[in-house]
Amino acid sequence: MDMKPDRLPNLPCLCASMRRASRALTQFYEDSLRPLGLRGSQFTLLQTLSLAGEVSQGELGQMLAMDSTTLTRTLAIMSRRGWIARRPGEDRRVTLIRLSDSGKAQFVRALPYWEGVQARVKRKLGRDRWEELMSLSNQVTRMVAEQKQSIVGN
Repeated sequence: MDMKPDRLPNLPCLCASMRRASRALTQFYEDSLRPLGLRGSQFTLLQTLSLAGEVSQGELGQMLAMDSTTLTRTLAIMSRRGWIARRPGEDRRVTLIRLSDSGKAQFVRALPYWEGVQARVKRKLGRDRWEELMSLSNQVTRMVAEQKQSIVGN
């Protein structure tokens, strides 16, 4: 179902508006990644692990503000495809996750597709709005993480 711009009301709720924008962008990116059989969430994990190296599943979930159930499900799919390597941490209750060689290769294969859609979005928004939106989305994520941390008292 294609979105009709004239049927997109301005939503008064920041959460609803951001979620709608996120779903729309996700669909746009996934259309680009589809030839590889790759979902946006899988690409995000490939990219994050490429940047972060080896991390625990808990750390990965925090980095992506992703709930444990969704992360576990996506990592299971990626493990079956051979893209993820795991090993026990010093604390045996912790499993460390990193990209396997196959995962690194899949990430490299996906980069041109991702770069293409990034360039299209950046061109449509314009550099200044792109940078402003990137900064704002990171600020919102950090603000919420800080709020959650102050509530939990960590």
